[in-house]
Amino acid sequence: MSLSLVQSRALLGLEAVQVTVEVHLANGLPSFTLVGLADVEVKEARERVRCAIQNSGLEFPNNKRITVNLAPADLPKDSGRLDLPIALGILAASGQVDAQALAGFEFAGELSLSGDLRAVRGALAMALALRKTASRPQLVLPPGNAEEAALVPDSRVIRARRLLDVVHHFAPGGQAKDAEGIPLEQDPDGWVRVEPAPLQAPAAGLDMADVKGQVAAKRALEIAAAGGHSLLLVGPPGSGKSMLAQRFAALLPDLTTDEALESAAIGSLCGRFDLQRWGLRPTCSPHHSASAVALVGGGSPPRPGEISLAHHGVLFLDELPEFPRPALEALREPLETGSITIARAARRAEFPARFQLIAAMNPCPCGYLGAAARPCRCTPDQVSRYQGKLSGPLMDRIDLHVEVPALASEDLLNSPAGECSADIRQRSHQARNRALLRQGCSNQALAGQAIDQHIGLEPAALKFLQTAAAQLGWSARSTHRTLKIARTIADLANSADTQLPHVAEAMQYRRVLRNAN
Repeated sequence: MSLSLVQSRALLGLEAVQVTVEVHLANGLPSFTLVGLADVEVKEARERVRCAIQNSGLEFPNNKRITVNLAPADLPKDSGRLDLPIALGILAASGQVDAQALAGFEFAGELSLSGDLRAVRGALAMALALRKTASRPQLVLPPGNAEEAALVPDSRVIRARRLLDVVHHFAPGGQAKDAEGIPLEQDPDGWVRVEPAPLQAPAAGLDMADVKGQVAAKRALEIAAAGGHSLLLVGPPGSGKSMLAQRFAALLPDLTTDEALESAAIGSLCGRFDLQRWGLRPTCSPHHSASAVALVGGGSPPRPGEISLAHHGVLFLDELPEFPRPALEALREPLETGSITIARAARRAEFPARFQLIAAMNPCPCGYLGAAARPCRCTPDQVSRYQGKLSGPLMDRIDLHVEVPALASEDLLNSPAGECSADIRQRSHQARNRALLRQGCSNQALAGQAIDQHIGLEPAALKFLQTAAAQLGWSARSTHRTLKIARTIADLANSADTQLPHVAEAMQYRRVLRNAN
């Protein structure tokens, strides 16, 4: 049979769209033509496939006119993931592989010139796409990718080390042969069904007990962990802002399987998935020189940025005012919606971005505005310009604003160890469970009528909040965020209603930055 069909997948954002590799061998002037909106990496597959087939001891049809079509023709294809299906299509069309036996399988993998299979991006997205299909075909992937795809529940994943291992499985009679008909050697470990790895338990790492003092900041971190709120830490250099932020992830609850799959799929798309961190919340801390594209994503084809890589995890932005203004302003919509849509002239992709923002900054360029031990040397105009790098709409979207003062040397040297992360995590986890039982989501995710329905504000607390919001000139967003923080504080106190003390404490976390006057 001179025509063969092999199934694979191409990535379009987080989606893995089915691609049919059609191979036709015909008589005529020898050539190797590849069509179907293939990118440069895919077109280069012609040489990789030719060498891989020959170096595996198989016969490449050099005297035939080879046409490979990647359908659908209007779907862009990139990377070397189609090397393996193209090679199998040529072998099936030339009769070295049983074309009928390829049905029920999908293939992906880059070929080396020696015929070994190399890992590609997006294996987890492919497995998730197969999970939604009715036929549930088996997925054949290279080492590294197979273990990754097997994490999807009920997936059927095969790990193949070399092209020859795949050919042995589908060759007529179960034995691949060279051009002279001599059987080729088989590797017993070359074709193995992969079992999923269990979720990792959080390993003991950085602990809040290392941080001495800073009771107010630790309380704010506990509230943020319990309610899913974003947080801004403001203080002089060396006060412990980064130290606190780096220990925040240890306060968050464990990921569910679905959350872990969503987070890992984004990492897989960028080639940053690590099986050793399967089930652990991601923490991203880009340098302040990062561009808007690096933060929110972009490029052609569109790739996820740091906010998507931090999905269901923590995004820590140290030295917040030093980030480029366009990069910071690009965070506005994701902070509200939990997703980012990247639109380009040729393509459009949507990536999830439900992260917890933890930001840190100095109050002024020299860093010592309001510090007791060291005077500030900045002029009011310098302080105003520095703080003006953060727009009002962005600051309005950050739930908790907390000052982290410098710790006196005697307190630093004589204070005992602080409360450990495990105790704080237990309280925040209990509070978050109360919110989930009550409303099915974290307090930060409440919106619209759900705020009025689930906040449970007492009359005295309502009157106090109305008066304060009017005097402080709060926006509707600020008022609602204060309500959600107060609800989290009430959950930490195991209170059915949101009372006046809860609202009063929540209001303290909506303070504006200190000015130089």
